[in-house]
Amino acid sequence: MTLLLPNDTDLTGHWQLDADKMVADDTCRRIQELIAGHLVKVAVDSSGWHTLYRDPQDSRLWQLNYPQSQMQGGGPPRLSCITAERAKGVFGIGSDTSVKVP
Repeated sequence: MTLLLPNDTDLTGHWQLDADKMVADDTCRRIQELIAGHLVKVAVDSSGWHTLYRDPQDSRLWQLNYPQSQMQGGGPPRLSCITAERAKGVFGIGSDTSVKVP
């Protein structure tokens, strides 16, 4: 698994047509590996389509969403680094949370 690098700020997956099937690209697979084995889940928004994660390596916050809502299952994933202020707005996290950004 390739961990998040300091210069990573936005990972957007894509689906590719291969032999009449939609197949996840390397970025989709990297995002899935990161959320399954590295990032720490912090919160989910009220819609259930946005999930907040924290990188234990550097404490940055990451928002997982599916921006192509017209596609099946919301389409391929997107993982974006966000500020604590943005996280408070999207996820309703109050000041009593342990979420911190360097």
